[in-house]
Amino acid sequence: MKIHLSSENKTISFSQQLAKCCESTQNSIVIYLMGDLGAGKTTLARGFIQYFGFERVKSPTYSLVESYQNESINIHHFDCYRLSDPEELDYIGIRDYLDAGHIQLIEWAKLGKGSIAKADLTIALEGFGEQRDLSISTHTQIGKQLLQCVNS
Repeated sequence: MKIHLSSENKTISFSQQLAKCCESTQNSIVIYLMGDLGAGKTTLARGFIQYFGFERVKSPTYSLVESYQNESINIHHFDCYRLSDPEELDYIGIRDYLDAGHIQLIEWAKLGKGSIAKADLTIALEGFGEQRDLSISTHTQIGKQLLQCVNS
């Protein structure tokens, strides 16, 4: 599926609609955010996380993962851009982030290949100014449900 978003606000609105769809799922969810530097991956992740009431959202570029947890949600935002070896993810216990009710947003997933879980949903972003083109692919039944929810 392809979606054109004409502004940063539209990207944030899309991410919050996706978050709303994830809110009712009790399963573990893995979402890959793909795209070049500056394509809008972190903007999309930030809008998603802010939907759940977390106002201060920072990029995990240097820390590798930032977790956002409250009584209703567990979100883990990964940025694999600075990985020197995918095994680094094993050292931080990436499999522990797959418990039921946990959501993983993973930027630069190809750099963590072999250590990260299979995606339920992949969102590839391309950016032109404030405009974004999203290509969304589903890989599991959960991913199909999320995409159907976003489209409704």
